[in-house]
Amino acid sequence: MDDSSLKALLEHLPVFWWEVEEPWQVLERGGGAFADTGTAQRFLDRMHQELPAPGSPLEDGRHQARFDGRIFDVSWTLDENVAHSRTRGLAVEVDAHPEAPRRYAAFADLVDLAPAAAFIRDRHGRYLWANHAYAHLYGTTVEELVGKYIEDFDAPAEADQFRALDQEILTRGTPVRHTLGYRRPDGSAGQAVGHRFPVRENAQTCVAGIYVDITDHLRTMVQRQEAEESLQALRDHSGLPCALLSADGRVIEASAAAAELFHLGLPDLVGRRAHTLLAPAPARDLDRLHHRWNGLIARRTRRVETSAVLVDTQGQHRRAQLHLTTVGHSAARARHVWAVVTHQSLAHEAHPSLTAAQIRILSLLAEGSSNSDIATSMKLSRQTVDYHLSRLRQHLDAATRPALVARAYVLGILAPRAWPPRSATAAHPLSAV
Repeated sequence: MDDSSLKALLEHLPVFWWEVEEPWQVLERGGGAFADTGTAQRFLDRMHQELPAPGSPLEDGRHQARFDGRIFDVSWTLDENVAHSRTRGLAVEVDAHPEAPRRYAAFADLVDLAPAAAFIRDRHGRYLWANHAYAHLYGTTVEELVGKYIEDFDAPAEADQFRALDQEILTRGTPVRHTLGYRRPDGSAGQAVGHRFPVRENAQTCVAGIYVDITDHLRTMVQRQEAEESLQALRDHSGLPCALLSADGRVIEASAAAAELFHLGLPDLVGRRAHTLLAPAPARDLDRLHHRWNGLIARRTRRVETSAVLVDTQGQHRRAQLHLTTVGHSAARARHVWAVVTHQSLAHEAHPSLTAAQIRILSLLAEGSSNSDIATSMKLSRQTVDYHLSRLRQHLDAATRPALVARAYVLGILAPRAWPPRSATAAHPLSAV
């Protein structure tokens, strides 16, 4: 097949030709049936399996092959001039449509059903092809779009802009990344981003484009940025000590009030493990706090309110209410937890842990009970109650009964917002201890 004009003609037709010699060594191939060499090679591999060896004719000189959903009539002829060692093949697609050439079928097949909007226009601004996503941008169908011009769907100013961009691409011959605004079918403003690039279609250079609508994405990004700014304003200006913790309890970010609470600089607080900010406590209390933390991370609950004793770098203790809230819903395990500190007690030196009986006595004392009333309520002797009160005055450095009650509140032993008085560490609002 030495006639170059014939080869050029076949490049624009839905046919594929090849020449091979034994043992199936491809000497030459061409035609316009396939958009790329990879597809053409797969077709040749299929023919290698289905056709006889080079030099052997077909029984009736023809063969029909199915390939990628297409049907080809295959002719397999002998070359009389090369001693039967060279064989020619010709495959003609059945029911191919010349008005819809296959040269750029790979592009069309790739994006036809994709969410990205894609089109091909000629140099005059007429639509040659578009997918459903592109037609949807204009609230129409592909059938209504193809054959029409830019001005049929876009306002004059936008049409002029798009034509100018098409001409730039045709002149430069290189792709252009482009962001465009458009009017959505519901009348709202939309924005899309993508590329336009030159393609050859029907022996002419045309402009193809593929775009992704980013309107909703941009709106979501703006909403997220506004939410982050609001959260940052609350963190920095509410005056509340708060911190964002990782799932393993490390401080990721914190407010200035939180750093001040622990007598730390903000850079020194970020990166610390949260458990190093807690005062030593009975194993029972630590186990309960650890259990509730694990419940948060495992998403068994989203919010926890608890009490803990915090310790600053000067060794001062203070009891505070901790409000813990997980962030986000997507992951199976929470990755971050916001911790907010409220109702801090007065900072004080560490004192011996009080027993349940001593805390109960303080609760009854704050309620206004006399020593005899306390003894009766707790089924203790009067001497035992007097002994406990004496020990409490020593522990809390309070000389009188009113001072003892006041110290119990400012040190965070009794809950400041509960009546009747109860322990600040009580697990339930009605708990007596």
